[in-house]
Amino acid sequence: MNQSNRQVALVRNPTGKFSSQDFELRDAPIPSPKEGEFLVRNLYLSLDPAMRIWAAPMDGYAPPVQPGEVMRGFTVSKVVESKHPDFVAGDIVNGMDGWQDYAVSNGVNYNSQGLVDTWNMRGIQDAELPLSTGISVLGTTGLTGYYGVLHLGKPEKGDTILVSGAAGAVGSIAGQVAKLHGCRVVGMAGSDEKCRMLIDEFGYDAAINYKTEDLMEAIGRTCPNGVNIYFDNVGGDILNTALANIAYGARVIICGAISQYTHLEQGAKGPGNYGNLLFQRASMYGFIVLDHYVDLRAKMEADLIDWLKAGKLHYREEVVDGLENAGEAVNRLYDGTNMGKLLVKIADA
Repeated sequence: MNQSNRQVALVRNPTGKFSSQDFELRDAPIPSPKEGEFLVRNLYLSLDPAMRIWAAPMDGYAPPVQPGEVMRGFTVSKVVESKHPDFVAGDIVNGMDGWQDYAVSNGVNYNSQGLVDTWNMRGIQDAELPLSTGISVLGTTGLTGYYGVLHLGKPEKGDTILVSGAAGAVGSIAGQVAKLHGCRVVGMAGSDEKCRMLIDEFGYDAAINYKTEDLMEAIGRTCPNGVNIYFDNVGGDILNTALANIAYGARVIICGAISQYTHLEQGAKGPGNYGNLLFQRASMYGFIVLDHYVDLRAKMEADLIDWLKAGKLHYREEVVDGLENAGEAVNRLYDGTNMGKLLVKIADA
């Protein structure tokens, strides 16, 4: 075991995207677990768009990370020492143990409603899937796509679903889950390469490059009967244009608004076409999957594993090596240069 615990702390609230001055890499003692706790060695760190919300001096769906605190993040970790009845040394777990080498946990983390269990990844190990999937297709990102589509979108065979941020970790899973349930799937992404990936790797029926195409025309062309389900990861102008194209009885699912995250402090831009929700008798839902994590995770994980093993579900991971590179890598989420799930490898199992 290393003799020190490297940590990346947030030292100031960011302005715009993250900069190197927002973080500090420091050494701290390796903590010791007390009765009812266990010590983990973090192996992989998830980089998520929500990190910019967590780092802002404002309440979101979780309390903000305060300057001086270790930056928050979901992790895949190995239990090193345990004084907890439900965990033993060698267990591989998914939790929220932050940007650091080691952490002590009592088995729970907080979310907007209270507590969410640290998850023992036995199902992933039994399926002989890579441990990194515990924070990608089988982590909160994959579960978010699953829950949003099936529990809020309520897809029916023949529905058209439009997905923004479709080449990202959540969007790529959301579209595939909808496809598995008989939907026509149209994705929006920011490059021709990503659009090809949507069709060739993830089985989308059509793809729109929102940076080079007239978005109103492209949505109308690829969704000629209107959009029955809109899965939004972006917000802003793209959400507004999608609302202009919703069908009667549409379900609009608000998963994220990444186009707004780097200027949260200046206020978010709301949609001007919200009146179409009324005219089309449509519904708009916002959700955080952590609210449903404890009750539904086992079922969601089992379904996703079955689809993966059957070759019906595909994913892409972009792995950055080294905890010290997390602060620079996270901005790939906001400038759109990542492909699929972005994560950091901290250590070997």
